[in-house]
Amino acid sequence: MATTIAPEGVPPEAVNARRTESIDAPHILSLVQDSTNSLFGRVNIVNVIEKAVLAVTLCNDKDEILGHAAFFDYPNVADVDQAAWQEWLKTYYDTEKCTPLNTLFMHYFVVKNDYAHGCAREIVRTAFNAVPDVHFLFLAVPVGSYPDSYIADIFKPMTIIGDKSPSQCAVFACYRHDHVPVIHVRQARVEDHDDLTPIFNRQSDMLNMTYGDYFLAELIEAQDDHMHCLIAEVGGTAYGFMSISDDINYNLLNECFELGPFHGLKKPSPEDETEPPKPPTPSPPLEEDKAPSRGSVKSGSSSTGKPTENTETDLSKVAESITAESGERTEGSRHSSTRSSRAGSAVSDVKVKPRLSDAHMGGSTGSLISQEGEPADVREASFRTSSSIVEDQGVSLKPPGTQNQRFIPTYKGAGNAFSVQLFCIDERYEMRSSDFLAKAFEHFSDCDFCIMTVPHLVPEFPLLQNFVRVTPRCPSTLPQELYVFHRNGLFKDFAVRPAASKDCGGVEKLTKTIALHENLLKDLTQYVKAKRDDDGTEIQAFVAESQQQVIGVAIIRIEENIEYIRSHYNIEDFIYYNHHRRADHGRLHHFAINPMFAHLSKHFLKEVLRIGHKTCLYYPLYPQYTDKEVVVNFSLVGCMREMVPVRHRRQIVYPLEQLGVNAPSNRVLTEHPPFALHHINRKLTLEPKVTINARIVVVGASDVGVGFLEALAYCPHLHFNNLTLVSPHGITPGEMAPDDMRENMLGSSHCYSHADYARIALQASVNIVYGNMTAIDRKKKFVQIDGSTRVPYDHLVLCTGEQYQVPMPTNADVNAGTTNDKLPCDPNRRFTGERPRNLFTVNDAYEAAVALYWIENNLAKKDRKVVVYGGSLDAYTCVQTLLAMGVAGSNIIFVQTPLQYEVTCFNNPTIEETMLKTLQESGVQLHSGYILAKYVTGDAGEIRGATFTSADSPLKVDCCAFFAYCRKGVDINAFTAINDACLVYDGKLVIDAYFHTNDVCIRGAGSLTKFQRKYHAEKWSHANFNSKEVGIHLATEMLRLFDPTLEQQATPPEEQLNLIPIYRNPKIHGALLPGGYHYLHVKKPGLDVPLVEKMGQADFGRELVTGTPGGEMEYFRLHVNQYKNIESITCLSKQGFPSSNLICLFGLHERCMNNLVSRFNEGLIKDFYKYFSETWALAIYHDRFSDFREELRELLITRPGDGTESLEERVRSLVDPEMPLSEKQRGELEGLYAQTGGKRAVEARLLNFLSYNYYHLPMYAKPGMV
Repeated sequence: MATTIAPEGVPPEAVNARRTESIDAPHILSLVQDSTNSLFGRVNIVNVIEKAVLAVTLCNDKDEILGHAAFFDYPNVADVDQAAWQEWLKTYYDTEKCTPLNTLFMHYFVVKNDYAHGCAREIVRTAFNAVPDVHFLFLAVPVGSYPDSYIADIFKPMTIIGDKSPSQCAVFACYRHDHVPVIHVRQARVEDHDDLTPIFNRQSDMLNMTYGDYFLAELIEAQDDHMHCLIAEVGGTAYGFMSISDDINYNLLNECFELGPFHGLKKPSPEDETEPPKPPTPSPPLEEDKAPSRGSVKSGSSSTGKPTENTETDLSKVAESITAESGERTEGSRHSSTRSSRAGSAVSDVKVKPRLSDAHMGGSTGSLISQEGEPADVREASFRTSSSIVEDQGVSLKPPGTQNQRFIPTYKGAGNAFSVQLFCIDERYEMRSSDFLAKAFEHFSDCDFCIMTVPHLVPEFPLLQNFVRVTPRCPSTLPQELYVFHRNGLFKDFAVRPAASKDCGGVEKLTKTIALHENLLKDLTQYVKAKRDDDGTEIQAFVAESQQQVIGVAIIRIEENIEYIRSHYNIEDFIYYNHHRRADHGRLHHFAINPMFAHLSKHFLKEVLRIGHKTCLYYPLYPQYTDKEVVVNFSLVGCMREMVPVRHRRQIVYPLEQLGVNAPSNRVLTEHPPFALHHINRKLTLEPKVTINARIVVVGASDVGVGFLEALAYCPHLHFNNLTLVSPHGITPGEMAPDDMRENMLGSSHCYSHADYARIALQASVNIVYGNMTAIDRKKKFVQIDGSTRVPYDHLVLCTGEQYQVPMPTNADVNAGTTNDKLPCDPNRRFTGERPRNLFTVNDAYEAAVALYWIENNLAKKDRKVVVYGGSLDAYTCVQTLLAMGVAGSNIIFVQTPLQYEVTCFNNPTIEETMLKTLQESGVQLHSGYILAKYVTGDAGEIRGATFTSADSPLKVDCCAFFAYCRKGVDINAFTAINDACLVYDGKLVIDAYFHTNDVCIRGAGSLTKFQRKYHAEKWSHANFNSKEVGIHLATEMLRLFDPTLEQQATPPEEQLNLIPIYRNPKIHGALLPGGYHYLHVKKPGLDVPLVEKMGQADFGRELVTGTPGGEMEYFRLHVNQYKNIESITCLSKQGFPSSNLICLFGLHERCMNNLVSRFNEGLIKDFYKYFSETWALAIYHDRFSDFREELRELLITRPGDGTESLEERVRSLVDPEMPLSEKQRGELEGLYAQTGGKRAVEARLLNFLSYNYYHLPMYAKPGMV
């Protein structure tokens, strides 16, 4: 909100307050005066901004900086330890009421002279409003100095309580009540109606429309012992209203929310049923029923998520409030070394995995879902847990688990809560909303909880920042969020201190129900014993206290791998690394806090940083298959919501032998198990996130869906509470241990590798529902899963993609000589019969694991035939997998279908000839141009053979397995749900350029979709583009609904031009092909055109090829377009090559690659593999090289001054697009480039790029080295 400052003698200015950014530093320095240096000393202003917990800048409407202030949580006095400032301050001044929770210190202040007094007052007012808990601002003034008048008017000297005074400084104080109006809360009266009505009308007219103009007066008049109305007044005028009542449907709330940590919002009673009944002891299995052991070839270690019992905890005692994490991570951490990754878990009906960030709330089994057929408010849903198909000593395929009724605790005690029924406050005072709570608890003195339910689409307002969001329970479709506040939250004696031996009992009681709490207690014991690990690593442990009880614990160590973290994660999105000492970085190992005080988690972290003398904390979240030895010192923390997720960085693959001593340090190169990183630093501790409660449901774990969810989850200033993914197998690659054989069974899009899934850890922020979408109810806004389970949504995203379908036989009679041109039925029909048990369509890692298990036990090293049907890239990878698993080539029958399009999967005659030759050498029986006629089935419904037709002779084969890769299509369940919901479906789901379907709440993306016909782009769809980029673009469009920093968009925008969006990232295909060939194809996004036809076009450019497949120099092809940019890359080699490096070449100009074309023409490049592994090229592969190129472009298109042409504008004025550049023009441009300083600027940026990223690029010389 803009505030007008109108000092005498100068024009008034409308100023806005905002958080200070590091780029403000030069403008802030321009405001520095001699008195500033005298008062605060000569400081590095960037360092001050970087370390301040609150930095405020005032700007006018021209974005000119008028003032700045930086606040810390400790005084800027050299001899005072930042961890012990309270004792120092109390020695000299009466500061008994001052605590770290309510006190800040001003470390820096500058202001434009003309507006000094007004800016100073506005900055102080902004600081108090931004942090409602702060009541005191202090300023330490050095001896011999005195603050300027604009500071002295606000900060007053404090009175010394004894004879002694601080030797270095005097302390000045500023109090909240002098700058922010004090709100008085009292019982409402009917005469308050006139003050409150305008406030209600400004925010909503729904109540007036529903209940009439005098509903508020009638509500106030109806007060009794069970319902009270409170108002907040300032200067005798009412500015806020709250209606509270003890009329609560406890049973409904208990059915719909995980109220175990709050004892069901009731008083304890002996009749409470909080523990599930013990199941009967199962009989031991018979010997013949035991699973056969399995010796797996190249089998990685994994675990299956076995649901554990939810422990419900009585919260009548403050210390017993944290509940257990879901069993997934516990079991995975403890038993991962004994499990196999070839098979996950057999999906039964529906399995739900809750996001890990809700683990501290206990017992949540997922997002809001319910069973059909009963009202949501009285239902006890039954769920089937996943049966493991993997056992400790062996693997066996088991039928789905039996149906178990989920236990819901029953509480019989008296009600212990009241609810906020209606709340409204003027936006000028909304940061003081919590002042209502103390008065509210006075009216219900026997209640410990205040609750509030809020519709999902209502943005979280300041009052709710003091409440704790309760995790929804599985059987709930209640369209509300529940927030709870405990009476103890009114206490302001929350204090953090180093842990002591006396705290062990309290910590054990607090954390006894947390998964892996043994690790926490072990570290705490080690801290109490020695304050160091056995290897000498320092441990720091802290406890939070209230009412002399332990209510929180945190344990940190120094971050010893900070160089690895800096080089592998984008922590520099949040910090200026060079302004933090190595010792300033800490690693968070354990964090637990009583849910009643969860709203103080960020303050707890701030105190850990202050007392521990740290500026940054990092928390690694490992996947569930990680070895126990790695995660033994960690537990799942309850503060991930307060931290920001940090994106991982793509790494250069270095030619280490060639680099020798010029390689990066071992701290950068050492491999660590992949993990997702969460981070917090000092300047983030007082920066609130915007909470989004809207229910966003994504159907399909495709690259598009994962890219969309990643983009939302990694918005640092937003927190999405209700992201849900619906997928038959979850995010399979991220839940199973690495297995090269499994990963190579399908081609790769290079959007996400197995390690990438571990490094983004969507399980931390996304609820995962395992199952297939079978219906969509657009009116009631829910998705039906597997025919019975409902997942409600506010926004639905459909990105199921296309899957390989079971081939439908044409029923042609091969004995009658039927050929392909006389087929009785269309081969593209959808299969309608019962799927044979030994027919496999492999679409994801889970299905690949199941297929590999079957191959290993039924085909490997046995004389049995197998059919691979289809001509896709995945068909070739399947053949290679069969060969690698020990299936003889002579037993593989590779039947390729006739080409449906003009382009083959390789679109390269050289590679096609190589594959044909390789298959022949391997003994694989290859048959091209055949269509399935009939399955030959046995008594058990398994395929025993198949017949095929072709253009001439038929084919009859016997087989014991059939792998189908012939046709991709939309899943029948998804199609039925879409079609029955009356969404426009024209061969595919129809969308516009902004992803909207004909329902504004439903969007679609990926290969499932096509564009509306109005675009006249029938051949174009999202399938022509990079899937991850499409997902990110979809998230960008969705964020316009929620992100306050973007232009809000309530309805779809009108399209002026009917144009489809164009994406720029390349389309990538990678695979391991028969013969052990590594294949990579990177191409410009667009329509597929046969290579021969494309090369015949006038604007094709040229191709550059080195080597031959399988030769001494392997095959490498580059397509350089007419603008000398790399438009496609094709690699085929028996030796592995760094795919991630080579992908970076796409789109670069050949001059960036050391004059590639001229060197190739001169015969200087014989082998592209060798050429691109030379050390000069490594900077091109750096993940920030594209940002560097953008910087240079920005430099060249920016005008150096007013009225001066930029270099780009000068080039456009000199160059005729129809004519080549003359030598005279070239010389003129080169002279202009040098004269305008462009050359110097580019060289300086280049040196800065190499210097700043030197830890990745030490092989480049810097000025002064040579």
